[in-house]
Amino acid sequence: MRAGAAAGTAGVLGGFGSLVAPAQAYSGRPEAAWGVQVGDVTATSGLVWVRSDRPARMVVETSATESFSRVRRWTGPVVGPGTDFTGTTPLFGLPPGQQVHYRVVLEDPDEPRRASEPVTGTFRTASAARSDVRFVWSGDTAGQGWGINPEHGGYRTYEEMRRLDPDFFLHSGDTVYSDGVILPEVALPDGTVWRNVTTPEKSNVAETLDEYRGNFRYNLLDANLRRFNAQVPVVAQWDDHEVVNNWYPGEILTDPRYTEQRVDVLAARARRAFAEYFPLSTLRPDGDGRVYRVVRQGPLLDVFVLDMRTYRDANSPNRQPEDGQGILGARQLEWLKRELERSRATWKVIASDMPLGLVVPDGATDYEAVAQADPGAPLGRELQIAELLRHIKRRRITGTVWLTADVHHTSAQHYDPARAAFSDFEPFWEFVSGPINAGAFPASALDGTFGPDRVFVKAPAVGNVPPSGGFQFFGQVDIDAASGVMTVRLRETGGGVLFTRELRPGLVGQ
Repeated sequence: MRAGAAAGTAGVLGGFGSLVAPAQAYSGRPEAAWGVQVGDVTATSGLVWVRSDRPARMVVETSATESFSRVRRWTGPVVGPGTDFTGTTPLFGLPPGQQVHYRVVLEDPDEPRRASEPVTGTFRTASAARSDVRFVWSGDTAGQGWGINPEHGGYRTYEEMRRLDPDFFLHSGDTVYSDGVILPEVALPDGTVWRNVTTPEKSNVAETLDEYRGNFRYNLLDANLRRFNAQVPVVAQWDDHEVVNNWYPGEILTDPRYTEQRVDVLAARARRAFAEYFPLSTLRPDGDGRVYRVVRQGPLLDVFVLDMRTYRDANSPNRQPEDGQGILGARQLEWLKRELERSRATWKVIASDMPLGLVVPDGATDYEAVAQADPGAPLGRELQIAELLRHIKRRRITGTVWLTADVHHTSAQHYDPARAAFSDFEPFWEFVSGPINAGAFPASALDGTFGPDRVFVKAPAVGNVPPSGGFQFFGQVDIDAASGVMTVRLRETGGGVLFTRELRPGLVGQ
């Protein structure tokens, strides 16, 4: 049975007043006002995250029941300024396929009896046997100047997703907008005013490590997100706005807002903040490691989380006849091929932070994603994707489904070699959803190289529609334990299900 919708919310503060950066003079007890999160959930383990308002020892207790009548105690690290007072504690030896209740206490390192009030959460471990799976995905939080608006109900999409009680949430990138200023008020075309909660770190573009950290802290001001984090494990990937719009390694900015214009310097700071603010063991708190990884959810599902930002070549017209680096980099491509071959899961979700056949321009002549508006044979970054699709076909890897966000509308594309300029692949689906709380934009054009057919789309006719204007989207995926059928639903915040597609295991060309 799924946990009740209210599970895991105790101890999470509803107001904004105490959610400020830690001061240097401490009195009273430590506080964990930013809530808790869990990531890296497997059948027997999980990684608990917390942030303190001062140096403190992180202690986690787990129980099979919400009453915590019997507990296991896990002593974690002392969190301090080196990680912006964030820390994680790994949990091991948990029962597969079970609801785990946990609470985090922050103890004064010099006087353990002086401790915070406990902050509670809950999550389900993955099942070791065939079991129903439900997850949600979306992307793009607090973009284009649309931040936390209490009059609008804050980040409402997170609350809608929480009520579905998914096993996990795939955040498909743009988890923050470090290059986006949040103003106190924004005048709307209808004469009304959008009123944002704002902070000093959101009053300018982020350049310093503390400013990047402040972007992640900003989102945690929202009570909906904190409730969500206390109940739903996060699988986070990053894209461009964690650093700066449309960035690529080696880029030198010309944006006059930036005093530091070397993107590699900015990306290192942003990567460290990302590592500090998400429970993700493949990245260390200093930002070393990698974002791409496999998340296994029992025999029915493996999720292959990609990083299409860190290893890409420069944005360009993207029509070069040879491209060894592509959008994934050679090492990540070989890793993905290898892990797809090894997977025995019925469904292999490829979590891509950018779409495949949707054209995403970068200026007048360059392109930001894979496609470049040339429907002919693969060129540029398309060559790498063609290599991957050919590999999937020739190694008879079944059950691949692509999920993404990035383009600020929702759609479903079916790719078929019968329609494509490149035909050495098996048909597959790509589903797009987002934004969570950001501007919505018109539908992207399609590139015919891989034969996409847009079966469904919902998007506004004009650009940067605020969340109050609708067009906020997320996706829901359910896998039935008995039949193995995957049901994908594209949903609109406040508007229910827009589109549904059932996919049957082992059926080619569906």
